[in-house]
Amino acid sequence: MKCGETVDTGRRQALKTTGSVGVLGLLSLLGLLPVSALAALDRTAFEAKTLEEALDALGALIIKESPLLTLTAPDVAENGALVPVTIESSLINIEEIAILVDKNPTMLVSHLALPKGTEGFLTTRIRMAQTSRVIALLKADGKFYRAVKEVKVSLGGC
Repeated sequence: MKCGETVDTGRRQALKTTGSVGVLGLLSLLGLLPVSALAALDRTAFEAKTLEEALDALGALIIKESPLLTLTAPDVAENGALVPVTIESSLINIEEIAILVDKNPTMLVSHLALPKGTEGFLTTRIRMAQTSRVIALLKADGKFYRAVKEVKVSLGGC
């Protein structure tokens, strides 16, 4: 690149987007990625800035508290970049599991569509910007269930 030339960021973004779509298409064509996974790439829920927007995007209209859904997370997380979270449920016919953090810049942290017959157990690590409620949202038999836990964060991770 010569001195005084500018970088065309629009071209770079177009190349990255085209490359990503091409890789997804190739994986789908080879049978390594089910076609239904492409349909699940809806960004609306991940772009939600409020809890109500995220729940609307996920289609969660009526959410029941349930003792059949357990959310395990630390009371105090020293580092918000690595907060361990475990979700367990004895419900059957689980369709989806989502994790939301109400004070994160992006409310929806994780959203998984589960194949039929999958056991209701998920353990992962999430990022939290600050002390906030962690909300586990589970969809089974067309109904939504939730569990909530307040997690205090010493050092933010977002």
